[in-house]
Amino acid sequence: MIRRLRPLWQVPRWFAALLALGALVGMAALYLAVSGSLRFWTGEEELLPQLRGLFHLASDLTRPQPRLNSYVPVQYGGVNPYGVNTFLEQEVEPEKREQAVAMIAAAGFHWIRQEFPWEDIEIHGKGDFEDRRQQPHRSSWEKYDNIVDLAEQYGLEVIARLSTPPTWSRACGDVCGTFAPPDNYDDFGDYVETVVRRYRGRVRYYQIWNEPNIYPEWGNRPVNPEAYTELLRVAYTRAKAADPDVVIICGALAATIENDFFRGPGTGAGMSDFIFLQRMYDAGAAPYFDVLSMQGYGLWSGPYDRRMRPRVLNFSRPLYIRDIMVRNGDAHKSIWISEMNWNAIPPDHPAYPAYGRVSLEQQAEYVALAYRRAQLEWPWIGVVNLWYFKRATDAERDQPMYYFRMVEPDFTPMSVYEAVTTLTHSAPVLGLGLHQEDDWALTYEGDWVDEERDAAQLGRVRTSESGSLSFRWRGTDLTLTGYGPAELSVRLDSGPERTYRLGEGPGEVRLASTADRVHELSLRVTGGRLLLDSLAVRQTPRRQGLLALTVSAVGVAAVALTFAWRRRPPRR
Repeated sequence: MIRRLRPLWQVPRWFAALLALGALVGMAALYLAVSGSLRFWTGEEELLPQLRGLFHLASDLTRPQPRLNSYVPVQYGGVNPYGVNTFLEQEVEPEKREQAVAMIAAAGFHWIRQEFPWEDIEIHGKGDFEDRRQQPHRSSWEKYDNIVDLAEQYGLEVIARLSTPPTWSRACGDVCGTFAPPDNYDDFGDYVETVVRRYRGRVRYYQIWNEPNIYPEWGNRPVNPEAYTELLRVAYTRAKAADPDVVIICGALAATIENDFFRGPGTGAGMSDFIFLQRMYDAGAAPYFDVLSMQGYGLWSGPYDRRMRPRVLNFSRPLYIRDIMVRNGDAHKSIWISEMNWNAIPPDHPAYPAYGRVSLEQQAEYVALAYRRAQLEWPWIGVVNLWYFKRATDAERDQPMYYFRMVEPDFTPMSVYEAVTTLTHSAPVLGLGLHQEDDWALTYEGDWVDEERDAAQLGRVRTSESGSLSFRWRGTDLTLTGYGPAELSVRLDSGPERTYRLGEGPGEVRLASTADRVHELSLRVTGGRLLLDSLAVRQTPRRQGLLALTVSAVGVAAVALTFAWRRRPPRR
């Protein structure tokens, strides 16, 4: 019996494609095993899931990649990213509210995302802000005023979520769902305007609704992106009329692969966040929100799961949402993640782990890594709000949701609380992308002032004649954009000071070209006047990556030549 090599051009296409993909996965596995842990590419902890993840990553190369436009100016992107969801309105004792806020501030959070439920403020009827549900009667604003006071006292900013209409706002009452929108959107507009006027100058960020693309957040009915867009328009218009400085955040989109599937109450209906967002844009939503919001749960894999598969829910999903924003002309807007965490439901818990399952130690590690990835890779991400700080009681121990908590109802901190505290007290790092002059990671000293300038990227610059600036950054190349004339003295890491000059501008100065790692840079204005507009961090492709591609190509050819053979019948 004689074996003869089949000419490569006679190999079936499916067989050649399979060989090529197999070789690519093999070479990728070899390269990644040398250059870094597989878990930081696949989000998986075990070897077999990691190998499956590599296969998925290889197949992702055959699909169009999301457009991210990471080097365009983004509003509300360079803010302190550390936020946490709270249920302070459910704490009966004011002392417990303060204890919670004090622990949140001690953990290093900058934001609390707190609902101001319409049904708990305008309770009994239109224009009625008295709580008569129990004796003694009191103002329904009392505890919300207390929450705002506490936030100010402890140096926190409030993201006020406005949602949950009262029963009287719907002719059907609660039959059509306790979260269903009101019959008259102007009633909601009145409520929004009332809240904004009351807290003008104290609360600046308002989120309109929550998860409007899934059941039951739009009531016992199919979700409706066009109707939500109209509600958003009314809320935005009324809020801006009450306070032009407020920032309006659209309702957080829930990650789902459902597609407007509704059979009645309790069916878990919803619409894909991709389709819902595009239909919002088609309905004219773009002018009526300043920040886009989405949920950012990791679910069944870790925060560095880089697989881009539309029907798989993982922590990389914001890249798809960013792509939709870019294609609709909203590249200048940031994404804020309203809820992020991994579920640490005990392995012996009888409830189905609806959100995936991790250990308490994994939860703590994953949360810290998620913040790290968002900061280093996604310059268009702003606040990332952890879900959640604590519940008032342990009545929900039988439900998976309970196991997202940071702190027990008795204020005992979990591992994730300690991990976040460690993270927030470390120095921030500028990651890849364009960063504006007011980025939270920049430390200024001296006589810096902010100025309006029409030609600047976002209409403003930070200027000084003798001030200094320092920060940490990660990448290979660092560029400053601004106006002069100015002379700058720059020190990278522990190296010597170098002098750079910036013309009258606008102009760019390349401050560093170095190895890909975390660096420290300090800058002093030693002459003239610097008007700083932005800083750009880039990463030059590694030579090892080019080498890996070459080796992969050679491997594909070698595998194809070695195995492209066939059996010939024996000679007679």
